[in-house]
Amino acid sequence: MTGHTTGRVTCDLSISLDGYSAGLDQSEQRPFGDDGGDGRGDRLHSWMFVTPELRQAELDRLATVGAFIMGRNMFGPVRGAWDRQWKGWWGDDPPYHAPVFVLTHHPRDPQPMEGGTTFHFVTDGIESAFRQAREAAGDRDVSIHGGARTVNQYLAAGLIDELRLHIVPFTLGAGTRLFDGVPPLDLEQVETRAGDSVTHVTYSVLS
Repeated sequence: MTGHTTGRVTCDLSISLDGYSAGLDQSEQRPFGDDGGDGRGDRLHSWMFVTPELRQAELDRLATVGAFIMGRNMFGPVRGAWDRQWKGWWGDDPPYHAPVFVLTHHPRDPQPMEGGTTFHFVTDGIESAFRQAREAAGDRDVSIHGGARTVNQYLAAGLIDELRLHIVPFTLGAGTRLFDGVPPLDLEQVETRAGDSVTHVTYSVLS
């Protein structure tokens, strides 16, 4: 595991009760695929709007993050070579306000956005992205921000300190699932909070 002389390495992920962060058949029109809702994550992330007091607690935690890492699928639907200047799902002022390192196999120049977000495209693997994010974050936290496949890679590599799951009470049965391909882990539950439409559980990853 990483040490704590600098910030922690965290992960926040909304999942269904059976562990899926997205459904099958993801597309530009339905980035979360067959997710039990509108395909844009409305059901998985409804807790952010139904229980705004819990949403604020999660937003306060994100304020401690100095850099983010995400997979290319989370950044956008473009596959293969960058044949258009896709800038992410979040408009001109993404919510990150920090460097974001996007895992990809295809080189691309950094994409600065409003509000302090710059997307950096990393082609040489998860450890390179981790080193760059750790350096950019300084003594602040690094967030492995998703999707679940990216989180699974970092869990398997032993690079996540704290896992914050937002568990929504419905099942999907298929899709992109947390912990797929991850070796057995020892976790310590350090916090749990229940809302009307979600249970927030925080685990420290021991090994």
